Order: sequence, then structure tokens, then C-alpha cells
Amino acid sequence: MTGQADQPITLLMGVYNGAAMLAAQLQSFADQSDADWQLICSDDGSTDGSGALIADFASDVAQEVHQITGPGQGFSANYMSMIAGLEPDCGLVAFADQDDVWLGDKLARARAALAICDPARPALYCARRYIWHAHSDTRHPTPVPMRAPSFRNALIENIAPGNTVVLNAAAARLARAAAPRTGAVFAHDWWLYLLITGAGGQVIFDDGAPCLLYRQHGGNVIGGDTGIGAQATRKLKVLQGAFRDRLAGNLAAMMAVEDLLTPDNAQVAHAFAAARAASLPTRLSGLIRVGPYRQTGFGNIGFWGAALLGRV
Repeated sequence: MTGQADQPITLLMGVYNGAAMLAAQLQSFADQSDADWQLICSDDGSTDGSGALIADFASDVAQEVHQITGPGQGFSANYMSMIAGLEPDCGLVAFADQDDVWLGDKLARARAALAICDPARPALYCARRYIWHAHSDTRHPTPVPMRAPSFRNALIENIAPGNTVVLNAAAARLARAAAPRTGAVFAHDWWLYLLITGAGGQVIFDDGAPCLLYRQHGGNVIGGDTGIGAQATRKLKVLQGAFRDRLAGNLAAMMAVEDLLTPDNAQVAHAFAAARAASLPTRLSGLIRVGPYRQTGFGNIGFWGAALLGRV
């Protein structure tokens, strides 16, 4: 098998009625300084001509571009189906959203970071982004995590945004094996962060300049705005049980592949599940023993407030 530095990068992009913004993202692929890539687009039922745009792009570039049909069950299921469908020897794998714009050195930086990792150990690269409002071209860089990546962090927070993630070959093989077994998950990127850390893999967070423009618009499935309105909406969803439901789904996904986790992390997952299901005093003491953490003080306050209210 060739070394990681010699492997093409397989780009996985979910597509659904993205024609209005696809051209800029596709052009940013073509403009990468690392041109050794191939693109797989999984269309989840577009009716706006997205497929024709991708076909035109395929005819204009030297790289391979493939279009496949998605499962029609939402963005996360679309990406999970692409992960499950990877070739066994796929090499490096990157994830792309249909509405962003990559900066020119994105793939080159990821390849360089992964090239110095142990190729036998799963590794996930992720990076900072610019929160981008295209109409005014305002760009706000996302922060660098304050604490180290770990399974205990991944239990309650995702620091690996999917549109920045690149997997080494070992991580891609691990994800390919796990995806058909885990069922539906809230978000494929959070699942990847859990899986790679849970299996004892390495997470590399690139604390350099942001690697892409993360476009904000009315159709964002998750979005990155941090304004008062966006924060209030997230707090309301926590109170309504959305955070609790996401944690439950993530835990179920990890339990389904418990044999792929390290023994210590499998034990942590079980202890976290037991604490979540317990009454208040036992819940809090159990969570303290597990030691989950978020990256900011305010984030940790929010988590423990949710724990007090039984919303974790």
C-alpha cells in the first residue's frame, strides 16, 4: 500500500437542492493547491438542477467526479451512507458541504498533518473555519479548543466540524466498518469524533488560520452563528430535550460498535449512560466520576445546568 502522502483524497459531499451555491464550492475544489483528489456527490433528491451543475463540473476537471443517489433520509443519513459505501482501500477521506467555499490550501494542510501520524492508528484532522455571511463578506474565525480532544469531550460536544474533517486511511476503514452498524445518528461529524476518540485514535485540531468559508444562510441545517438569538434558540432546544435526545442517539451508536472501542472508553460509555438514567443525586455523582467536559467555562456551566434539570 502506498504511503498516506501518495494517496488521493476522496471528497464526500452530500447534495440537496444546492444549485444556488454549488458553483462556488465546486470551483474551490478545482482551486486546491493539492489537486490529487476525487469527488463523490450523493444527491438526496434535488429538483433544482444540482446534478447538471455537477456533471458540467465533471467535464471541466481532470479529477474523477461521481454522482450517486442518496437514501433520502436527511443530511446525516446521506453522509453515513457514503461512509458505509467507501472502498476498502479508499485512502484519505474528506467531507464537504455543498454551500461552503474552501480556501486554496485546505487539502494540502490536512495531508501534511496526517502524513506524520502513525498510519496504523486512526487519525482525524479538523480545523478552524470562518463563519461567513456572503452578502457582506463578513468573516469571523472560530476559536481554537481550549482543552485536548478526547472521548470524554466527545460525549457531550463536537469539536470536529464535518466540513473541515479529513480522515487518514485507518480512520476511514474504521468508519466504513462502523457505519452500517450504528443506525441513525444526529450528525455524522459528531459520530466520527466519538468513534475515532473512542477507538483510541488521534484527533489533530489545526489551530492555524481557518481553512474554509462556512456560509451562513436561511437553509443551514446546523449553522454556526453565536449571536444572542442563536444562543437563545439552542438553550430552548436543550430545555425541550433535543440535547438529551442527541446524546441518547450518540450513545446508542457507540454501544452498537462497543467492540471497536477501547475497553476503558467502552466502560466510560456505560458509566455515562447509567448516570444519565439515574435520579438527581446519583446522576450528578455518576457524571462527576465520568468527567465529561466541554471546551469553555460557559459550555460546562450549560452542561451541568442541563444535568440538574434532567436534560442530558
